[in-house]
Amino acid sequence: MDTNGRILVVDDEANARAALVELLREEGYSVEGAADGFKALGKLAEFAPDLVLTDLKMPGMDGIELLKKIHEHDRDTVVVMMTAFGAVETAVAAMRAGASDYMTKPVNVAELSLVVSREIAQRKVRAEAGMLRARLAERYGLKNLVGDSAPMQEVFKVVEQVAGARASVLITGESGTGKELVAAAIHEKSPRAKGPFVKLHCAALAESILESELFGHERGAFTGAATRRDGRFFQANGGTLFLD
Repeated sequence: MDTNGRILVVDDEANARAALVELLREEGYSVEGAADGFKALGKLAEFAPDLVLTDLKMPGMDGIELLKKIHEHDRDTVVVMMTAFGAVETAVAAMRAGASDYMTKPVNVAELSLVVSREIAQRKVRAEAGMLRARLAERYGLKNLVGDSAPMQEVFKVVEQVAGARASVLITGESGTGKELVAAAIHEKSPRAKGPFVKLHCAALAESILESELFGHERGAFTGAATRRDGRFFQANGGTLFLD
């Protein structure tokens, strides 16, 4: 039933809620409705919506308070706020509180379809990225650095110590000893773990190509530069760059 995703519609106006539920079901979503914020919270655990489409002005619990409680339950749940036409201040407040988007009422059908499909697609991308990061963390975590010897225990200790630092780390060792594994373990233990882990094997590149790989180039900068390319330093922004 939820081939396209699960949506919870929250609106105290029964006719508006029923119309939105029917419309979104026709678009292929699994949809449920709730007459107020309290009923919406009761559906979170069982229905587990990917997206909550909620009115801002509701009796008892308004949309802002509901949004905050939803994110206490699951930070990844997308919340799209519906506000009265021209209520710019309340829309801004909703975005600051963590809403992914907002729409003015009466809701434009074409806009609703676009916003919902975009937000659910982005949520799926974020979920897939999170699973990928988890797999990488498992693959490159400290537990994958095998060794009970005193030198290896010292390596584990140093990884823990330097992971939080902003300084560059020099990793030395013979080919095949696991320098990349150590670098990846440092990355996964660092505050930059959610950022990219970018690798570059420098020894295999000529000096002119190495410069382009590190710093990037504009289209036409040299023969063969048909397109603009970001360098590895730029690609690793917010994460870790491992130069081998």
